[in-house]
Amino acid sequence: MPSIAIVTCQNIPEPDNDESLMLDVCRASGIDVELVPWEDAVVDWSRFDLVALRSTWNYYEFEASFRNWIDSVSKVSTLCNGRDLILWNLDKHYLDELRDLGIPVVPTRYLSSPSELQKALMEEGWTEFVIKPTVSAGSYMTKRFGIDQVGEAEAFLSEILNDRGAMVQKFMSRVADGGEIALIHIDGELTHGIIKEPRFHGGEESVSAAVTPNEEQSDLAKCVLETVREPWLYARVDLMISDEGQWVLSELELIEPSLFFVQNPVALDRYVEGLKRWATKG
Repeated sequence: MPSIAIVTCQNIPEPDNDESLMLDVCRASGIDVELVPWEDAVVDWSRFDLVALRSTWNYYEFEASFRNWIDSVSKVSTLCNGRDLILWNLDKHYLDELRDLGIPVVPTRYLSSPSELQKALMEEGWTEFVIKPTVSAGSYMTKRFGIDQVGEAEAFLSEILNDRGAMVQKFMSRVADGGEIALIHIDGELTHGIIKEPRFHGGEESVSAAVTPNEEQSDLAKCVLETVREPWLYARVDLMISDEGQWVLSELELIEPSLFFVQNPVALDRYVEGLKRWATKG
């Protein structure tokens, strides 16, 4: 019977709707499973065959500590997903790498000073835009602005830049009309999609029932995942539709994304079988 740590955090910022169901299915399948916060300094991670990240949703607040924890655990146990993939996916500069590989992404600029914002907006011609940190989760420090709010946006940007990198993206106006979808992949297979409502700082997540992605969406997600050279058990590819009607990559989630197992328990069964294989593959 494999021993698996399902990793969460001590002060979870919002409930993990999948947690109870996931633990029940793991135990029913013969897994010795334990829910463990990543910050717990007394845990002996070497006693687990597999350490599976699920709801480490405060990692962006303690980035250096989280990176050190990933490094230390990877030396004594198997991480899922793996160390290199997690560290690469931590910072949203990965979007630049994927764009250079030919993946269409939400138009993005990275900023190191508030004074760069107005120039970036003029060069891009954006009249509505979103500012967020390059390392974040959920809707943390993510706000939408209009071109008449540049002063307010610069102040917000300065607040972010006090302790982390920042980015500005074009606001995709069609997301409010069902123009954002998360494609969940488990163990190499697209299992289902979830329509997402726009979410900003302080907002709650609002999602649909499970949906079947269309061909354009699934083909783009496949192209995105073909760029990933490290093994993965789970991946979520978030897409938005542009004003021109083209689906583009918003985020590639490989660390701790919600996988919406409540909406599709079949995906959970596949995930649990994958956990058992990862835990025993050595």
